[in-house]
Amino acid sequence: MHPMLNIAVRSARAAGKVILRAFEQLDKIEIESKGTNDFVTNVDISAELAIVETIQKSYPNHTIIGEECGLIEGKDSDYQWVIDPLDGTTNFVKGIPHFAVSIALKVKGKLDQAVIYDPIRGELFTASRGKGAQLNGFRIRVKQSKELNGAVLATGFPFKHKQHTNAYLEMFKTLFGKTSDMRRAGSAALDLAYVAAGRVDGYFEIGLKPWDTAAGELMVIEAGGLVTDFVGGHNHNNSGNIVASSPRLAKEILKDIRPHLGEALSK
Repeated sequence: MHPMLNIAVRSARAAGKVILRAFEQLDKIEIESKGTNDFVTNVDISAELAIVETIQKSYPNHTIIGEECGLIEGKDSDYQWVIDPLDGTTNFVKGIPHFAVSIALKVKGKLDQAVIYDPIRGELFTASRGKGAQLNGFRIRVKQSKELNGAVLATGFPFKHKQHTNAYLEMFKTLFGKTSDMRRAGSAALDLAYVAAGRVDGYFEIGLKPWDTAAGELMVIEAGGLVTDFVGGHNHNNSGNIVASSPRLAKEILKDIRPHLGEALSK
């Protein structure tokens, strides 16, 4: 295992311990609102602190971007950790056991290492640039689906961007009409990990943040998949609009969502 991936795994497991301990005492969780339909708990913050401390112990000069801590500038900006300590906070708060720790490392702007850790199931998804993706040490591959017929797609509702509700519902309706079924589970990181593992055939969502998708993006690519924005380009880090699947299926998904984009979602 790459030394930096090893630190990412150690960090994810440290955060996982914090999260699991808190999940047993949900009544003690402190919840604050960051914005419309956007919540943070004391557990998000404690889990992020566990990740930051673990990374800084080994790499004190690296830069860190966290969902809660923001930007921690290090002396060496070539190495940038992108972390989401608890992806699926709403599930966690409600006692739904589906959430994950997401950690990615970018080297000179390129995704290099990734970890998505599901502490409830003990599932550790990892990826290293050019070395493939694994689940608990075993190689995983994207399902090389060619058509929507028979496919199961994961998605997320645009609950922080309700101005896109109509456009999203039109996309959903078109794709749902052609697929076997759809899933909306509440964690973008796990949705991407499940695409990488071939558990779902593809995934699309509106308005995500880089820490939601960084680790999952590398995971999908290293598992033989494609990650794009809604027009087949690479602007998803800025737009937050993402499609992930096999290359052939991505073409089908993009073709079906294109008529419903409008100007706002075409960027």
